[in-house]
Amino acid sequence: QVRERLKQQVVEMKEKFPGFRPGLAILQVGNRDDSNLYINMKLKAAAEIGISANHIKLPNTATEADVLKCIASLNGDPAVHGFIVQLPLDSDKPINTEKITNAVAPEKDVDGLSSINAGKLSRGDLGDCFIPCTPKGCMELIRQTGIQVAGKRAVVVGRSKIVGAPMHDLLLWNHATVTTCHSKTSTLAEEVGKADILVVAAGKAEMVKGEWIKPGAIVIDCGINHVPDSTKASGKRVVGDVAYNTAKEKASYITPVPGGVGPMTVAMLMQSTVESAQRFLEKFQPGKWNIQYNKLTLKMPVPSDIEISQSCMPKPIDQVGKEVGLLPDEVELYGQTKAKVQLSALKRLKNQPDGKYIVVTGITPTPLGEGKSTTTVGLVQALGAHLHQNAFACVRQPSQGPTFGIKGGAAGGGYCQVIPMEEFNLHLTGDIHAITAANNLVAAAVDARIFHELTQTDQALYNRLVPSVNGVRKFSDIQIRRLQKLGINKTDPTSLTMEEVNLFVRLDIDPGTITWQRVLDTNDRFLRKITIGQSPTEKGFSRMAQFDITVSSEIMAVLALSDGLDDMKKRLGRMVVASSKRGEPVTADDLGVTGALAVLMKDAIKPNLMQTLEGTPVFVHAGPFANIAHGNSSVLADKIALKLVGKEGFVVTEAGFGADIGMEKFFNIKCRYSGLRPHVVVLVATVRALKMHGGGPAVTAGVPLPKEYMEENLQLLAKGCSNLNKQIQNARMFGVPVVVAVNAFKTDTKAELALVVQLAKEAGAFDAVECTHWAEGGKGAVALAQAVQRASQAPSNFRFLYNVELPVIEKIRLIAQQIYGASDIELLPEAQEKVALYTKQGFGNLPICMAKTHLSLSHDPEQKGAPTGFILPIRDIRASVGAGFLYPLVGTMSTMPGLPTRPCFYDIDLDPVSGEVHGLF
Repeated sequence: QVRERLKQQVVEMKEKFPGFRPGLAILQVGNRDDSNLYINMKLKAAAEIGISANHIKLPNTATEADVLKCIASLNGDPAVHGFIVQLPLDSDKPINTEKITNAVAPEKDVDGLSSINAGKLSRGDLGDCFIPCTPKGCMELIRQTGIQVAGKRAVVVGRSKIVGAPMHDLLLWNHATVTTCHSKTSTLAEEVGKADILVVAAGKAEMVKGEWIKPGAIVIDCGINHVPDSTKASGKRVVGDVAYNTAKEKASYITPVPGGVGPMTVAMLMQSTVESAQRFLEKFQPGKWNIQYNKLTLKMPVPSDIEISQSCMPKPIDQVGKEVGLLPDEVELYGQTKAKVQLSALKRLKNQPDGKYIVVTGITPTPLGEGKSTTTVGLVQALGAHLHQNAFACVRQPSQGPTFGIKGGAAGGGYCQVIPMEEFNLHLTGDIHAITAANNLVAAAVDARIFHELTQTDQALYNRLVPSVNGVRKFSDIQIRRLQKLGINKTDPTSLTMEEVNLFVRLDIDPGTITWQRVLDTNDRFLRKITIGQSPTEKGFSRMAQFDITVSSEIMAVLALSDGLDDMKKRLGRMVVASSKRGEPVTADDLGVTGALAVLMKDAIKPNLMQTLEGTPVFVHAGPFANIAHGNSSVLADKIALKLVGKEGFVVTEAGFGADIGMEKFFNIKCRYSGLRPHVVVLVATVRALKMHGGGPAVTAGVPLPKEYMEENLQLLAKGCSNLNKQIQNARMFGVPVVVAVNAFKTDTKAELALVVQLAKEAGAFDAVECTHWAEGGKGAVALAQAVQRASQAPSNFRFLYNVELPVIEKIRLIAQQIYGASDIELLPEAQEKVALYTKQGFGNLPICMAKTHLSLSHDPEQKGAPTGFILPIRDIRASVGAGFLYPLVGTMSTMPGLPTRPCFYDIDLDPVSGEVHGLF
């Protein structure tokens, strides 16, 4: 009856919550035959009822720490509602059973063995605890007799924690008068004779005699004992703790052994699991996070960003992980406020549907920026904390160069920030440092290889590259790959001919073709051009080189576009560092450095988990430049977030610079490699930037705004909306609906904001919304969030701008004409040579990543608005083969910024007493 009832309840759960199933986990240590038998009974019952049961079996060599680790994982798994540890623990190692049972989360402890559940039972909190399954089954059997328990005299023989003690409490709180006896009770027969209800769990064969029993009593026999019986094939038979044959003559009801309490114990385990699943559903809607949001205390005027950040107490980051559905062993803590997320989470969630994918971009900005990061955070805070949708932000990690240089931090601003901002803007979890180390290892390997090839014979090189260890020579795996690339299908180092040795040992790098530079995550203009190899020990081998800023490294782009460790390793190996004197590409794999790079990057590939001021989750991962790279956060962060938010949730990511740069690369590069399809584009615009595009005076960082930006000027504004119009067209070109977010400043008038909204809608935006999130947090972006929700339901016909199979020049021309408004392109001689070279080397089918100024749709930063009819000059083309794109250079630009006269670091300080960071990021 119990099983049939539970089966129906599970069916009703599935109808109400499609895809949901109660989950039971059974943890076993060792391989005891009796435990295997009991577990199989439980698994069979679960399958019959419709419970998803998972049997986890640890070997008998498992330690206490192994068991506790497994328990922690199951405690955190939202798909597990009931969880039991099969006792006894059959381990060769000492394990504290009580410690193990108490490690099970009380809300999942369907065996009712934890001290918390036992304590609640003893206090009478029967509706807020799990009762051990055998006493619960006994109580159900007693109820089935129809006899009222209240007022009856009950005797429990046995005092174990599993049956006797909880049975006493259960009868007591059902208003029976209860006496507990045991093997040492001197008047046991007398006490048994008083019992209207007798429960025996002493573990002694037929200890209770039939003549002791009160006529008409209910007798529940929990004992399972083996006694000799020569008539049985096994030589023994099973009996209970009660002498059944004589007791049944006096009892009104009695349970047989076997076949009485045992099946009820299993049925009660199933019932507790279903009850736990029901409690879960009452508390958590499947697909809905149960998340604690932080309430902002808004101040006017708005304080500095760091004051706001430090006034907010972040939630422990492991709590954030739990709230969004990550398991404890998927969250790798880096202190209290940041963590890395294991890639195993993506594998676990692979069958979950993706949420809505939103990209935030902007019009062509002023040098001050127009608030894309602030809008990204504000939108997620609005969706999560105010509209109660699952919402995840995915943003880039900022470089320390701009943080200490002219730009400051990149955590958002005002009441829309990732916190703690000083952690976000500084080392975070060391990803950028890992990239610096990996990049510079490649650079060192390039120059060292040239040096060694210049100073050694073929045989000397071979002896050092494939040394004899204990008289044995052996190729490493990466050397085998190089041999295969050369068409040499040999694995015995002694079998190579002298010609093959020459091919193997000499990369023959042409120093003039080296494209791989050293990097540093600091703005240092004096490293833009350097001479290396000046020491006498380098024997005259010197060359001109340079340092770039770390975030411009191809390894950063590789990190951002990889979809796993294996993919990252392959991309790292494919990176081209130079050409040989024969014109062939030389890769990191040729240098033998791929495995070492993967080791240096093995932690960096895990997304970093943080939170916003209002407690919504954020992934901070990767930070590639938006000019020579694609300017978007990682594919992996987006993929994990899309699974975590579920079908109705939202993932909001940001594309660097304006829509003509970051958004175009998001679509044509990132989405092409990730396979993800966006639902909505949010285009950020400001009155300030639009006035600049209308012909307003130059806007310069660190200089007060001219009066034209402080006073209402609708004519200037309307003229500048040509840039807004073009960027809306650019987004719609990819078949995705556009919502314009008008980021309001205190100097904007109502008429100006209304005009931008009107013109945006006329230009084809799905909607346009005034936003005040900088001053009001998520509340100021609620209208934007609602517009995004509506737009995400609109038809989306996403398409790429070009087919990668087109010739390199045609792909560049399409971007220039369709996105920038150019009439044509002009390739300078060096660029023409590179087109021929890369096509010959087999890289012609890569996507294009245009490297141009972000301050204009054209190549000229002084051309504002939406210029047309210009010729776009391409001065050079370079290849990021590992990342997977070619990047044409439009005009001149530096990949190593310099420090201004008054860098941001003037305002940054540390309180030596509190350890707090002060200053304006």
